[in-house]
Amino acid sequence: MCSASSDLTAQAKIRNAAIAHFARDGFQKTNLRAVAATAGVSAGLVIHHFGSKDKLRAVCDEHVLRTLARKGRAGLPNLANEYLADPAEYHLYVQYMGRAVEDDSPAGATFVTTMVEETEATLRAGIADGSMRPSSDVRALAVLSVLTSLATLTMAPSLARALGYEAFGPEALRRLALPTLEVYTHGLYADDSLLKAASDALTDPRWAGAPSDTLKDRPADNRSEEAPTNTRWEED
Repeated sequence: MCSASSDLTAQAKIRNAAIAHFARDGFQKTNLRAVAATAGVSAGLVIHHFGSKDKLRAVCDEHVLRTLARKGRAGLPNLANEYLADPAEYHLYVQYMGRAVEDDSPAGATFVTTMVEETEATLRAGIADGSMRPSSDVRALAVLSVLTSLATLTMAPSLARALGYEAFGPEALRRLALPTLEVYTHGLYADDSLLKAASDALTDPRWAGAPSDTLKDRPADNRSEEAPTNTRWEED
């Protein structure tokens, strides 16, 4: 952690120990005695300060959310510096939030919603001042951007190995930096043929504006809607 253990209050030591256990072992498998042992306090003191494991988790959630939000607001140019200032803490918090997202916990949901809303605000500001290209759907673009970022939370070990590294760290981030900015700056395709084809398909009257729950009622193959339906499996 970024603060020396001797400088922390008992509550902070317990919170930090709990964050480490929740990130590594998961909420269900973590017990308060293990948290207390890591923090160097008694299990009774954990109950005294936090009351229950659920309440301890709520405190941890709030702390990690606040910390990651602050780091995220530093912007891409400063993100590497934030990471390098304390890689162990940053990795731990990312691992913690990755578990929260995978569990679809309230903290994970809040984190994703916050990221989407802040990303959308950034995109709209960039479009307004001319530094970013307009989008057909800014909210969906924000979701796509966050989806890409969340892959780092939930797939970091696999992504690191795919790049040839044992762990996701500064070298992996460094290697990803330029390709990421190349995609965001220049795009990927050399022409707009795929975009036009997709636009034509998505504006087809058969699909445009159709609620998702009506699509399942469309024929699954080339049979007409009037085709006989008294097949054997329907009779069973």
